[in-house]
Amino acid sequence: MNYDNLKITPQHAEDILYDLYHIKGTASALPGEIDFNFRIKTKNSDGYILKISRPNEPLNYLDFQQKLLQFIEKNDQELIAPKVINDKNGKSISQFTDAYGNLRNVRVLSWISGRVWSSVNPQLTNLRYSLGAQCGLLTKALQGFDHTEAHREFEWDIAQCLWTKKHIDLFTSEDRAIVEYFQNEFEKSLESYSKLRKAVVHNDANDNNVIVSSEVLDPKVLAAIDYGDAIYTPIINDVAITCAYAIMHHNDPLEAALPIVKGYHSTFKLQEEELRHLYNAIAMRLVISVTKSALNKIKEPGNTYLLISERPAWEILKKWQKISAEFACFSFRYCCNFEAHPNAKAFKNWSTNQKLKLSELFQTVKKDRAHHLDLSVSSQWIGHQAEFNDIDLFQFKIHQLQKEIPDQIIAGGYLEPRALYTSSAYDKIGNSGKENRTVHLGLDFWLPENTPVYALFDSEVVIAVNDEGDKKYGGLVILKHHTTNFEFYTLYGHLKTESTKKLSCGLTLKKGDKIAELGTPLENGNWAPHLHFQVMLSLLDYKNDFPGVTYYNQMDVWKSICPNPNLLFNSEELQKNNQKSNEDLIQYRKQHLGKSLSLQYNIPIKMVRGAEQYLMDQYGRKYLDTVNNVAHVGHEHYAIVKAGQKQMALINTNSRYLHENINTLAKELLETLPPELSVLHFVNSGSEANELAIRMVKATTGERDIIASEVGYHGNTNMTIDISSYKFDGKGGQGAPEHTHIFPLSDAFRGKYRGPDSGELYAKEIQKQIEDIHKNGRGVGALIIEPIISCGGQVELPKGFLPKAYEYIRAAGGICISDEVQTGCGRMGKTFWGFQLHNVVPDIVTIGKPLGNGHPIAAVACTQDVAEKFANGMEYFNTFGGNPVSCAIGAEVIKTVKREKLQENALQIGAFLKAELHLLSMDFPIIGSVRGQGLFLGIELVDHKLNPLANQTDYLENRMKAHGILMSTDGPDHNVLKIKPPLVFTKANAEELIFYLRKIFAEDAMQLND
Repeated sequence: MNYDNLKITPQHAEDILYDLYHIKGTASALPGEIDFNFRIKTKNSDGYILKISRPNEPLNYLDFQQKLLQFIEKNDQELIAPKVINDKNGKSISQFTDAYGNLRNVRVLSWISGRVWSSVNPQLTNLRYSLGAQCGLLTKALQGFDHTEAHREFEWDIAQCLWTKKHIDLFTSEDRAIVEYFQNEFEKSLESYSKLRKAVVHNDANDNNVIVSSEVLDPKVLAAIDYGDAIYTPIINDVAITCAYAIMHHNDPLEAALPIVKGYHSTFKLQEEELRHLYNAIAMRLVISVTKSALNKIKEPGNTYLLISERPAWEILKKWQKISAEFACFSFRYCCNFEAHPNAKAFKNWSTNQKLKLSELFQTVKKDRAHHLDLSVSSQWIGHQAEFNDIDLFQFKIHQLQKEIPDQIIAGGYLEPRALYTSSAYDKIGNSGKENRTVHLGLDFWLPENTPVYALFDSEVVIAVNDEGDKKYGGLVILKHHTTNFEFYTLYGHLKTESTKKLSCGLTLKKGDKIAELGTPLENGNWAPHLHFQVMLSLLDYKNDFPGVTYYNQMDVWKSICPNPNLLFNSEELQKNNQKSNEDLIQYRKQHLGKSLSLQYNIPIKMVRGAEQYLMDQYGRKYLDTVNNVAHVGHEHYAIVKAGQKQMALINTNSRYLHENINTLAKELLETLPPELSVLHFVNSGSEANELAIRMVKATTGERDIIASEVGYHGNTNMTIDISSYKFDGKGGQGAPEHTHIFPLSDAFRGKYRGPDSGELYAKEIQKQIEDIHKNGRGVGALIIEPIISCGGQVELPKGFLPKAYEYIRAAGGICISDEVQTGCGRMGKTFWGFQLHNVVPDIVTIGKPLGNGHPIAAVACTQDVAEKFANGMEYFNTFGGNPVSCAIGAEVIKTVKREKLQENALQIGAFLKAELHLLSMDFPIIGSVRGQGLFLGIELVDHKLNPLANQTDYLENRMKAHGILMSTDGPDHNVLKIKPPLVFTKANAEELIFYLRKIFAEDAMQLND
């Protein structure tokens, strides 16, 4: 019958419900493949779901579903599941005749409140774990239930999936190859698959059949609904189906599946043999789905529900085929608390009895002691990124180290997270941003080229490769070894290609036979000669290669597949691990560091290395840094590092001695400043700079009264805290001191005065402060303000405000201080200094963070008049201010900004990013304001009434961090996301930032409840 003639309207559904059940309610249609489903809302209950069958649907099939639900209700009172509602005659299944004379069956079930899985965004690890746990509980509750309909023929049953082979011609050649691949793999495993334990399971935890709680931040799966697909089948099929739907729309489907499997196992224990078949079972559920979609497009082109999973199913199938089935199985095993590789424990026990010596691997070297060389991302030995990429320097350092330890073999590397791997060839986009391979899976032995390498065991050559391509990494040999209970492999990399040409697959070697020789730097990617030695318990799907490095989030599985080669040698030196856990570091801080010191993010990060616009944690994960403006020209910029190192090696002393560096830095700075600001004093921090500026005010004007902005921040010394509303008006503060006068934050978006013409109104607030000072019989000392108020939330000063404010201050005899600690040195893009945006010239400029690129150096620039009045006989001396090392660094920072055109970069990239943020705000009105200049931007999050949204801002900051992007919040209401990255930030970085902001703004926690 035509699909349109089968449909039931909501009004008809309401009539049927009342006639058969005496229930009055409002019906709204729900999706369904077979039944016509309706949500029923009533006044006195959570409501119901009304299910109306197609004509002549077998009554026994519906009886099966009803009895199954009744079984659950009877046997597991705590499990949430729909309850059967009887009709007015006490029957669990009612009936009516439709307009075409067809008998239609009707059922009513209790409604389970919540959200369907498909509407939840994001579907994070905890939620997927709870999905698995809930489905496991359901399987547990169904143990012992049976029914004749549970043994029916059913196309959605994975155990019966080979019916899809009859329809292979529905697919194009590329798609057909994928479907046939999985059909063949499933068919090959049928014998062992058929022996798996079976039970009646739900069999259909798809994204519209799973109910999730209403909590936004940590939702949980409440229940599975719609039991129409329940079947007696291998239990692992239920796990597979749960995974197949929930991993859709994820970049890394295997990673997405693991919490589901782990959750399922937590409530219903899975068996090792079952996990061997899970990879194929997931694939075959997807094969069924795409085959059904292809058929349904022909049968019922108007039924869009039948096609809802087609595109995501194909996407996952294509990704799934690229995953090693064996690796997937090992991953499933690990998350179910089995050893990832089933032979890992046996290998460990066997290897401890081998007691091999290093001299057996390198017979001509005759050394058995190892010297551990740390090449991890935390290693100080490898030095700066530019140095460890300098192969000649690296080889020289290895050579010098070997001189110091002539009786030892330099070695190390197992599970080291390394920053050495700069190639992006293996970078990928995972479920939480970019991932790169960093964790080393073998041991490296650093020895001279041509050093022979010998077989440790009787062996068979299974891979012998001579890499003659453009990227030469030398010869690679993999040998296979047999023990009584298992087999394993050893890998030998970076060999001399000529020496490996005599080896071929199938060749046998005896213990002690020579394998090959170590290659030269020329044929090993210019690396210093060394052997990469690795143990593997499986080759997975690799035929001509094998990974020597892996991703951190896969490390636990890989270390089971590739156990520590040192198990064979038991070298104490190679067992050392001095890494302290983050928890240990946090605990020590709590016990011994100041109680007011805070850590960034809900889960703090340990950063160990920086490079340009990136920071790296101890595992080698790279984070795009959008907030650390201290690293003004890029983290650990090599020119800055070298400038400091070179001068530190010569002398570092105070400014009472003559030295060219202080003059050089002064010259570089003065070239960027107006001629009126011609005198410099050097200090160590922005706080010191502002402290000195206030001293200058007192010496110049004889006055102590300072006017400053609401939520302004100028440092952490006593005097600067006294002029920082951000501190004394915040937690622990005691309000403004007597001589500090605060005017309202000049915020044209959400401040006291709003709009583009509010500048003069805010300037009048300064005049009011001047008048209040005069009423107390005192004079004005100074106005201090940032050109963009950073802690206030990246607030741009309104047009016309600053010139008028300066006019009022100077008319009152005060002086004007521009705090450029955050805004200076080219960050504004249009201008080198922030005050230049407003066409004013202050009397004093304070300079801090950017000047040292992470080194503590700061400066105060002032007019000749201020300088002369400050030099009143009381000497100003700063032990470290202006020292040669700091000055060398500061001068190089300014030179780098000029040489690399970083001010121009700030202008171009800042303009692009600001424009993209404006476009983003059009899609997400929660972004109330986009503001700032150059690479000093902010976005303020508010609701439709302009109320601040601190929780959403905090959520956004932490979710961006989870995706490898560092951001930070600010503003008096903690609802401003600030963007002030190193000036080497690129357009590609900006695009990546916008991409993930867009993704996370779309998540549930960011949505407003009007």
